[in-house]
Amino acid sequence: MTSPHADLPDTQLPDTDIAFIGGGNMARSLIAGLLRRGMAATRIHVAEPVAALREALAQDFGVHTYDAAEAAAGHAGLWLMAVKPQVMRTVCEALRPIAAARQPVVASIAAGITAAQLERWLGGNQAIVRAMPNTPALLGAGVTGLFANPQVSAAQRAQTEQLLASAGRTVWIDDEARMDAVTAVSGSGPAYVFLLAEAMEAAALEQGLPAEAARTLVLETVLGAARMLTEAGEAPAELRRRVTSPGGTTQAAIETFQAGGFEALTAKAIDAAAKRGKELSAAND
Repeated sequence: MTSPHADLPDTQLPDTDIAFIGGGNMARSLIAGLLRRGMAATRIHVAEPVAALREALAQDFGVHTYDAAEAAAGHAGLWLMAVKPQVMRTVCEALRPIAAARQPVVASIAAGITAAQLERWLGGNQAIVRAMPNTPALLGAGVTGLFANPQVSAAQRAQTEQLLASAGRTVWIDDEARMDAVTAVSGSGPAYVFLLAEAMEAAALEQGLPAEAARTLVLETVLGAARMLTEAGEAPAELRRRVTSPGGTTQAAIETFQAGGFEALTAKAIDAAAKRGKELSAAND
């Protein structure tokens, strides 16, 4: 079962300091969202080993920055783990003494790393939230799937949601086994849309359209279709039916897609992404 939530009001912010372990693009987008909603920069602590990135974070946002994860984590009750899956175990094990002392809620955006793995690496009995945002979060237009282990209290659940809502909407997933599906559908999903746009633009050029016109037509079509999907309140199948006149140009295109196994190929691609998430978990255990 899932539970969708719209963006939280701007007045709702985590009532604890936040430590970002990793200062890459997703961390930057979340920090920017928190500051836009009124969180004080002094309550945000970022660990980033790359000096240039660390200096940019301090200059752009005025947040506290550190070169070591332990230094940032010691100041916060909510940790956002934004490091690569391949190094997550090493980082967590270094934070184990601080986790035992502070008992924070630990949110991770690493694909494929399970709550049980994170809890074990941090020393056990830890409140863990798995989060899977997607790249439109960089524009504040993302969506994040969330799963909380039993140690997460209602207050910690709210704090984590308030953090991730700064990047867009949130959806809670009750069964962690479905988080790989979240990764496959929404985490990787923007790339599927980009691939479709790429293919449409190439086809437009083959049809003789000028490059600038082809790019504008494709981008505005994708944007408009996305707005209709989110604003019209209709199922995708119904919207498709409405623009597909019998015997018309759209029907000719749709039938070609379907003859090529479009739906089955999409399902196969999402299944492959979900399986890869499981493989990442096993490879980094």
